[in-house]
This record gives sequence, structure tokens and C-alpha cells, in this order.
Amino acid sequence: MRIEEMKESHLLQVAEIENKCFSHPWSLKSLESELKNNGSHFYVSVEDDKVLGYIGMNVVVDEGYIFNVAVDENARKKGIGTALINTLVTFAKKNSLAFLTLEVRQYNENAIRLYSNAGFVKVGERKNYYSEPAENAILMTKYF
Repeated sequence: MRIEEMKESHLLQVAEIENKCFSHPWSLKSLESELKNNGSHFYVSVEDDKVLGYIGMNVVVDEGYIFNVAVDENARKKGIGTALINTLVTFAKKNSLAFLTLEVRQYNENAIRLYSNAGFVKVGERKNYYSEPAENAILMTKYF
């Protein structure tokens, strides 16, 4: 398994993972558009030309806003999520970002544990942020 910058050739596989993992997935067109955004940075975990997971964020001045972290359900529990998060943490440090931040479903215990283990802390909550099912978002941030 290796982590690399996402390319257009990865988009179809990333969209597949996105559709399997989220109740309101980004469209292929949205992913493609964001990939072309100079302020956005995407990375994929790849093994034998198969995308196993991806992560994306947008940088605004010295702040990093993580869009999505998703790992194919057949590739979970193998450290891919951790490797993807660590890639953004390394990027943030190299580029002198003040913090990385994200939202996570309040009952997504595995994701919350992943982010906590990477040094993210709860900084707030957004009531009824998610739908299908309705759920609050926990705001988590890692400061540098």
C-alpha cells in the first residue's frame, strides 16, 4: 500500500468509495472540480492500481479544512485511515498550517477514535448537521 497525490485517473474509484461510504456522496463532477482547485489537496491509498481509500482537504491561508476521509469497507482495519490522516498532518506541518479541522458524525466511534489518536480534539458540535440519519456533527481540530 502506498499513499500518493490523487490524479484524474483515480476519480472513478474514489467516486465508488464515496458512494459506498456516505449517505450524501460527492458527485464525480464535484470531485473532479475540487481536484482542479489549487487550494484543495487530495491523497489516495493505492495497492496494485486499486484505490483503497482517500482523503481531501482545502487550505485557506494557514487553515486546513478536511472534506472527507473514506476507506473501502473491504480494506478497513489495515491502517489506511491512519496513513491518510498522517499524510495531511505531515502536509500541515510542512506548510505551517495553524490547524486541521473536520466534522464527524457523533456516533461514528471508529472515526472519532482515529482522529483522537492522531491528536484531534473535540472543539464543538453542530446540531442536526447530518441527515439520513439525522445526527449531530462533532467538530474536531488538531492544532500545530
